[in-house]
Amino acid sequence: MQLYCESLTSYRRLPTREIKVGFLSIGNFHPIRVQTMTTTDTMDTRGTVLQAIRCIEAGAELVRITAPSRKEAENLLQIKNELQRLGYSTPLVADIHFTPHAAEIAARIVEKVRINPGNYIDRKKFEHIEYNDQEYQNEIDRIRQRFTPLVNICKEYGTALRIGTNHGSLSDRIMSRYGDTPMGMVESAMEFLRIAEELNYYNIVLSMKSSNPLVMVQAYRLLIQKMAEENMHYPLHLGVTEAGDGEDGRIKSSAGIGSLLEDGIGDTIRVSLTEDPELEIPVCRDLVSRYAARPVPVESRPAVVAIPYSPFRYSRRPTFPVGKIGENNVPVVIADLSRVPSIGKKEWLSLGLLNKEMRDSGNPTEITADFIYTADQLPSPELLGLNNVILNASLWMKWPEIEGCFPLFNLKEYIRSGKKSSSLNFVLLQTGTFGENEGLLVDLLLQLEKDKTAVLILESAGPEAVQAMRGVFMSLFNLKLDHPVIIRSISSGKNPAQGLIHFAVECSSLLLDGMGDGIMLSPGSGNPEFDLQATNQMAFGILQATRTRISKTDYISCPSCGRTQFELQETTSRIRDVTNHLKGVKIAIMGCIVNGPGEMADADFGYVGSGMGKITLYKGKEIMKKGLNADVAVAELVQLIRDSGMWMENKSF
Repeated sequence: MQLYCESLTSYRRLPTREIKVGFLSIGNFHPIRVQTMTTTDTMDTRGTVLQAIRCIEAGAELVRITAPSRKEAENLLQIKNELQRLGYSTPLVADIHFTPHAAEIAARIVEKVRINPGNYIDRKKFEHIEYNDQEYQNEIDRIRQRFTPLVNICKEYGTALRIGTNHGSLSDRIMSRYGDTPMGMVESAMEFLRIAEELNYYNIVLSMKSSNPLVMVQAYRLLIQKMAEENMHYPLHLGVTEAGDGEDGRIKSSAGIGSLLEDGIGDTIRVSLTEDPELEIPVCRDLVSRYAARPVPVESRPAVVAIPYSPFRYSRRPTFPVGKIGENNVPVVIADLSRVPSIGKKEWLSLGLLNKEMRDSGNPTEITADFIYTADQLPSPELLGLNNVILNASLWMKWPEIEGCFPLFNLKEYIRSGKKSSSLNFVLLQTGTFGENEGLLVDLLLQLEKDKTAVLILESAGPEAVQAMRGVFMSLFNLKLDHPVIIRSISSGKNPAQGLIHFAVECSSLLLDGMGDGIMLSPGSGNPEFDLQATNQMAFGILQATRTRISKTDYISCPSCGRTQFELQETTSRIRDVTNHLKGVKIAIMGCIVNGPGEMADADFGYVGSGMGKITLYKGKEIMKKGLNADVAVAELVQLIRDSGMWMENKSF
């Protein structure tokens, strides 16, 4: 195994133990399963059954239901019986946090129980506790004593178990020893997993969820490495928790889940959206469909014995700057207009482009593309100068002196051309060409070694584009070529929803490893209708989700469940309406205390349900206002942001 997956340069599923959840087989190369969670009150049997049916008919293969206390756990039997009476046998999963007794009841009823090791036995008080080794072992013994009854019940009833660590709810004990880190998440789960194995119980799935895709990806990789060290190979459930709603939620989920799926990691997935749960399923299915028909390669690309970067700790690939590209500059966005039949003012405005004076004053919109690629079209004179334009080299040669226009060379043009820009030259690097023509590669390297104006645009076609581009980045590391690289992703999606997932997965898989100094989202040949404005917004959304370039407010919003203390979707919309201009401010909107304050992770402000219709406001993890009525809480949140000095006026009004 190459550090954390079967292959870094070819798609290969990670081998795991096979487990059973009811009639459903998970792991061991079975299809990747999709699931969701109901948002109804678990005591509302009819409402929960009807919502579960909508999820099942949308394609859910497992349905999770919260059981915060004994009475909800007991009512799972009524829900299960009614579903079976109506002809539905989809496995049910009980979601447990603070109540071991509820888990023990549920394990006798449903096919799977999810526990969170951060709060199943421990209580989180945000206290730092110093333990010596013996004291720490005593705590493990306490966990063993309290966890063993559940394991024995699961063994007796054939119930599966998910040990599901969440980044924001690590126990004080884990935080005191490991900190708020991916390794802390891993060890939190491993403590429970080791006890289960001591009891000869193996019907287990694990998860490492976070609202931050980078933390989530690193935690899963570390978990796989740790399990391999201890000869454990359990299937994994993937999810980005509190991803939010709309496009942002879909991008953030695709960034985290898709980056792992690309490496063959993951046996079940859930996309956690602040929307009706059945709306999560099409997103899950679009993600999974990318891999369902992907053949297992007969031969992998050459095995990677060592890699020149750490997959467990983020570090951006070192580059030199070319203008505002590379080094410490934020990744740039290149808008691709190459397939637009006629480029005019309408297309320019759709990309948020402003006049030259506003651009030079440093006040463009936050989602204004940095470059426009027009291929073989020279924009009209009144549009030139409004933004930087990239032209195919053959056209640029005719007007090399036009300010703000730069050439894009293919490899042969770049090597043979005697005329280049004195400041910035783009070089298209296609992964197939890079590896197939050794003479061309040698000539390219000789040119690049001397050229500090070159920026590479890296693209790859086919289903294994991520693996192929990663291979090129590794070659650049090893050759000590530190030129900036733009990731060009060419959509294979058949509709806008699939296109969004394709772009988010392909770009994020590389950005989360520190690779890439910009992105360029391009239509494929099967995408005749390409919404320029939507795609431009998508590009900035991907950079936001990977936290490589912040251009708007970041919302950490839970998907709701039967524990939620207020109307989550409506409230999220209200908060977004009044705060969506606060660039870089992170606001968590949590339905109950289970998902806050711990699950708010690194949010600046938290809006947390603390009782039916009652809200508690947080600054970081500190309570600022408690027991507010929901009808005034949004205004109070705005005032808290103002008092904290992080408010700015919305200039769009």
